Amino acid sequence: MRILLIHSDYLKYETKTQTRIAEKIDEDKKKGKFEDVLVVFTAVEKEDEENPQNVIEKAALEIEDVFGKVKAYKIVIYPYAHLSSSLGAPKFAKGMLRDLESKLEDNGLPVVRVPFGWYKSFQMACKGHPLSELSRTITPEKEVEEDKKEYEESNLYIMLNGELHDPETFFYQNKDLEQLVKYERGCSESSGDEPPHVKLMREKTLADYEPSADVGHLRWYPKGRLIRDLLSDYVYRLVTDRGAMPVETPIMYDLADEAIRVHAEKFGERQYRMGGKKELMLRYACCFGAFRVLSDSFLTWKNLPVGIYELSTYSFRLENKGEVVGLKRLRGFTMPDLHTVCADLEQSLQEFDQQIEMCHQTGEDLNINYEVIVRATQEFLDENREWVYQAADKIGKPVLLEVVPKRKHYWIAKMDFAAIDYLGRPIENPTIQIDVESGERFGITYIDQEETEHYPIILHCSPTGSIERVICSLLENSAVRMEKQAPMLPLWLSPTQVRILPIAERHLDFALELAQEMKDTQIRVDVDDRPDRVGKKIRNAAGEWAPYVIVIGDKELESDTMSVSVRETGEKVEMTCDELLKTIKAATKGMPFRPLPLSLLLSRRVKF
Repeated sequence: MRILLIHSDYLKYETKTQTRIAEKIDEDKKKGKFEDVLVVFTAVEKEDEENPQNVIEKAALEIEDVFGKVKAYKIVIYPYAHLSSSLGAPKFAKGMLRDLESKLEDNGLPVVRVPFGWYKSFQMACKGHPLSELSRTITPEKEVEEDKKEYEESNLYIMLNGELHDPETFFYQNKDLEQLVKYERGCSESSGDEPPHVKLMREKTLADYEPSADVGHLRWYPKGRLIRDLLSDYVYRLVTDRGAMPVETPIMYDLADEAIRVHAEKFGERQYRMGGKKELMLRYACCFGAFRVLSDSFLTWKNLPVGIYELSTYSFRLENKGEVVGLKRLRGFTMPDLHTVCADLEQSLQEFDQQIEMCHQTGEDLNINYEVIVRATQEFLDENREWVYQAADKIGKPVLLEVVPKRKHYWIAKMDFAAIDYLGRPIENPTIQIDVESGERFGITYIDQEETEHYPIILHCSPTGSIERVICSLLENSAVRMEKQAPMLPLWLSPTQVRILPIAERHLDFALELAQEMKDTQIRVDVDDRPDRVGKKIRNAAGEWAPYVIVIGDKELESDTMSVSVRETGEKVEMTCDELLKTIKAATKGMPFRPLPLSLLLSRRVKF
């Protein structure tokens, strides 16, 4: 691949005539104008077919590096065949350009792509500084044949009622599934805007970037920490109720351990490593410690299936700097990890079914819509087709299936649950994976009824995905629904569940008595005792997404009932204190509780 990078004051283009290889485009793509852009004139070459993924990775890094240095507003990928005399096939070139665009979007960069296969007129104005004109030649590294085959032959289908459908012709009643399919096919488009949750996490004082740490590490404020802790309690209860045993293991491991080194290599290069007398690696998941605990344990067929659970605070992944964004993609994050040891494939599939129900339950408890992807090797699908269809049916709606030609990773099948954000991009959350390698690699064995030793199959499951991504999904979900209903968190996760607003100072004592009564029954309540008008207090309560708001005036001092503003419905309801308490308790039944880690009185709170 050859690229010419021009930092320009503006780029203006207009399509004139389409060639026989032109991609189909909407009317709004036929012309465009962009200001302060890094224009990337791009020619895809025949040699790129040897290892297209490697070329895309390397090209994206080069573009990201230049983009960061020139500080342009947007990247524009401009197909430009004139840069090379050894051009790749048109169909392949179109796919490469779409994949490059998707890669840059995944890295959090604002990018657009000019249509392929059209004769176009264009105008631009190069800025003329030392970095404004640069060229790069991207050559592919040699790729093993198996990896190339998987890249070329992975196939996508829609599963519904035991039948497979072509994603291109399937009738989508669900916009989120359609967005997911576009993303997986590499043909989704993004505005390049910052995801709404970044603004919301700051506006609601949940979390923010920590400027004194490595990029991708956050500081958490009291309300954000409360939500994280509640989610951690939730997952703990979810897995222990199903018999999982909690453990805690170290966050760093010695790569001189052969099993750990090989397993780490499966993840690739995005690892935090430390030199010195030993080469150490910060974990990117709890697998290493969990597998070492299991390898040192005596397991028999009577124990299986058996699960061990750990909440990793923190796991570390050295994501590219441009990929890091808000709560969606971090270098340090909190991951609930459940590993379940199963005797054989039959038992692992039975356990997998139960874990599907567990992951599905998290979507209901969090009020998050998940779209589901089943990924399986061709061999696994051929031998377990009926189970795959039955597992998809548990979701109760169409499911995306990816079939890979050969096993490349430690898993033979997996199920991923993804929320779709405001910009139409997936946020991968819960996952279940069937691991057929790690038992043998780490020396994990069990004794069967005939006292014969076997390597087990291990299920990896994160019932919610990373805690940060759960919060990201909740905030993005609120942004999606904002036009139709008031945004809010689930009641059991709302830092303030009830906000009490005394109109005047003479109403404060009653408001405090009422607040204490609620606090004693494990409801998070606070009192806005600041000397503001009641209208401003109401607006502030709405800005903090308080689910229930009570205004205390003379009427409330003389009556058993009070007017309660219910955020979820937008209604005002007359009820007694006992009725409100019962309503909240019914809505939060079975969910964890922690007290509000802030002053009861808003006048005494620190402003972060």
